[in-house]
Amino acid sequence: MTFKPVHITRFIIATGCVLPVVLLFGISLSQNWVFPYVMPQRFTAGNWLALTSKGNAISTGLITSLGIALVVALCATSAGFFTSQVIAYHRFRKQLIILAYLPFVISPVIFAVCLKFYFIKMNLAGNVTGIVLAQLIIAFSYSIIFFAGFWNQRIKQYQMAVNTLGGNNRYAFKKVIIPVSRPMLLVCFFQCFLISWFEYGLTSIIGYGKVQTLTIKVYDFLTEANIYYAALSCCLLIVPPVVLLWLNKRIIFRRIE
Repeated sequence: MTFKPVHITRFIIATGCVLPVVLLFGISLSQNWVFPYVMPQRFTAGNWLALTSKGNAISTGLITSLGIALVVALCATSAGFFTSQVIAYHRFRKQLIILAYLPFVISPVIFAVCLKFYFIKMNLAGNVTGIVLAQLIIAFSYSIIFFAGFWNQRIKQYQMAVNTLGGNNRYAFKKVIIPVSRPMLLVCFFQCFLISWFEYGLTSIIGYGKVQTLTIKVYDFLTEANIYYAALSCCLLIVPPVVLLWLNKRIIFRRIE
């Protein structure tokens, strides 16, 4: 078997993607890895087994992150879908779309500092509700931008055709628009979930460190120089993107075929 340059390139890329994950998984299974030893002195599944214990910090952070990300993704996708429809047919469409880009003009940390005063006044700082609302601002804006191109003339003609045949707008939305938009809804849900899942700046500033999400725990463990728990938390952070990529391939690509 002859190896072509393209095969070597693919192998290098695959190795570069898989090797960091394998290294993280190996560190999460290790203990007593100190200088000058090249390899850990002990391998154990104790770190992973500790996830099942009651009150485990990583398990709590995982559940908190999952809950926040699911709520943010669901609310942002549904609200952005309906809002983008209104914006798409509005006479000031371009101006409203530009406004949707505003949360992305500055970094999340600076954006969070700007929001911090108002969240304190509304007693939303340092709790899960405040974190969800803060992340929704970014995810909702992304959802509007994502669906901006969906509401084109073709979709409008579908709705008009249903109205011509005797169906009302509600029937057209349920039977035509939703089935047509389902792949985009799924993709937007995945993207909004990942935006919330990996969010650190807003969560750390608005949450005051009281809301311990999984991303917050990763930085805490790194600060404490606890590389074993940090690696374990990173492994758990990788799981949702991998699952979502697999679902994306199974659901979205199958529909295209």
